[in-house]
Amino acid sequence: MTMLIKQAKTVEDAIQLALEELQVDRDRVEVEVLEEASKGLFGLLGVKPAKIQVTVLENPLETVVHFVQGVCKRMGADVTAQVAEVEDAVTMDITGQNLGLLIGKHGQTLNALQYLANVVFNRSTKEHQRLVLDIGGYRARREETLVRLAERLAEKAKRTGRKVMLEPMNAQERRIIHTALQGDKHIVTFSEGEEPYRKVVIALK
Repeated sequence: MTMLIKQAKTVEDAIQLALEELQVDRDRVEVEVLEEASKGLFGLLGVKPAKIQVTVLENPLETVVHFVQGVCKRMGADVTAQVAEVEDAVTMDITGQNLGLLIGKHGQTLNALQYLANVVFNRSTKEHQRLVLDIGGYRARREETLVRLAERLAEKAKRTGRKVMLEPMNAQERRIIHTALQGDKHIVTFSEGEEPYRKVVIALK
């Protein structure tokens, strides 16, 4: 975090000097007035300048990109991260080498990295936002796999008349299963168990 103390005839003059030196816009800093400007006896002697402390606010996107790239590098993967703001979330796409190492079995490492990235991101922003982390297009491929799995197991439930229980999944993946089968008038889906072992159950209505 960058901080700077400046003095000038007025608070506004001191702020302007600080912005010029730091080369940032006014909305990127927090200003604390340490001493107000004052004049001496009869306004003639002992003029006292204004003194301020300017703190540069962190850019949440830059902070989380730096964090994720640093973690990936320590794991042995040199990556590039690109972020974009969508309707109700921020997306981060990671490209580079050794991506399988970062994804892990069924995306477990990716989900852990996404959790940490959300903690870092929302620690440096005033409004809570959801950050969705993706690596090499994995989430789209995983969604396609889960939809096919849901359809196949729904047919099994219809054929056998018995409910089918899937392996434990995170909330995002369970939602994909529920959404994929919500239009099937013969099937009902629900979740059972406690996190992180909560599972989707597919059954006949």
